[in-house]
Amino acid sequence: MSIGLLYERSENDENGIKLTAQELGIDLTFIPFRKIAISIGKGNYNVASKGKNFTDTIKDIAVVLNRAQSKNRRVYAAHTMEVFGKKVINPSSIEFACYSKFRTLLQFWALGLPIPKTTYVPCDPFDTTKDGRVIHNEPDIADLLQQEIGSEVVIKPDAGTHGKGIVLSKNRQDLITNVQQTTSSIINPVGVVAQELIQKWFYDLRIIVSKEKRKDPVCHPVALARAGFNDFRTNTFLGNLVFDAKLPLHIRELAVKCGKALGKEHDAWVFALDAMMNVGENKPVDDETIKTELQKAAAPFEAIKKVKQDETRLRDFKTWNDKLEAAFKSYMSTESYAKVKSVIEENVETNRLQIVFHEANSCPEFWEQTRLIAGINVAVPLLKGAQSIL
Repeated sequence: MSIGLLYERSENDENGIKLTAQELGIDLTFIPFRKIAISIGKGNYNVASKGKNFTDTIKDIAVVLNRAQSKNRRVYAAHTMEVFGKKVINPSSIEFACYSKFRTLLQFWALGLPIPKTTYVPCDPFDTTKDGRVIHNEPDIADLLQQEIGSEVVIKPDAGTHGKGIVLSKNRQDLITNVQQTTSSIINPVGVVAQELIQKWFYDLRIIVSKEKRKDPVCHPVALARAGFNDFRTNTFLGNLVFDAKLPLHIRELAVKCGKALGKEHDAWVFALDAMMNVGENKPVDDETIKTELQKAAAPFEAIKKVKQDETRLRDFKTWNDKLEAAFKSYMSTESYAKVKSVIEENVETNRLQIVFHEANSCPEFWEQTRLIAGINVAVPLLKGAQSIL
């Protein structure tokens, strides 16, 4: 029995998992999960694309690495493979929790872990009656959110990712307008999720936690810090830079507890946790000083962006990866990088008791920034976790 790699399309992370498996001497079997037909009936199942049948392939697999990028497809994939008798990293119960920001935070809250105050209103902004009338719920939803959170309210799509659809309301009219735009969609199935505005600084943290069977869960000691002043959101998809930051023991211990809250009884799992430091005005230097250093660091980071766009990766992934590693090494060797990193680490240490965890990703992108900045190739705990439950 072997390990299967399930994915929608082979991107950098999936190619990285394949390359890492080769280096570790682990055989992988590849399972597409997009343009295929999954059929059940008469006591059998069948999985096939237009040109190939994967049924016997799947029957020979014991553990599946679920790398479907769509959260919906990932839940389907995990549950389907489990019903077919396979073990999955991550299992469907974990995918169910991580699909929803609110369900994730419920698990953290139940164990007393630090989270932003979060409110869920299970009501859509408007309803349509049988006779075609539209009932507007926006003012009532806005009143409920301000009643629970206060004047500054951050609305987030419950199943959103990459910072999409996250908006800040600073007064009631802003809030009503933003609620009106929170329509039901694949990234926000029903209702409205909102949080208090955390007074973080110019960065947030991505922290990796993992577990293998018969071993205690671990937190990688270095976080990926996403940094910039472009927006109150610091997601890298909004053009922010990345730095590495050592984590104090207190934060690593909390991160492990977050992993346990989601992983529960499962033997192996891997998460990327997103966290913020509620620093308020507790800053070692002024914003302008940091902005200057970020501007200096932006130039060498452009070289990284150029390599990322290089189509060589589609033909010769290993050669392209060598170029990527060289570009990141050059960026991390700059004086501006060292200065910003030092400020972040000092601020994290000083405010370690003010951390809040606000999201968990069960299928994090990692091959580029997390691997080369934070120093952890997430393919390794994924593969070792799979081996441990074979």
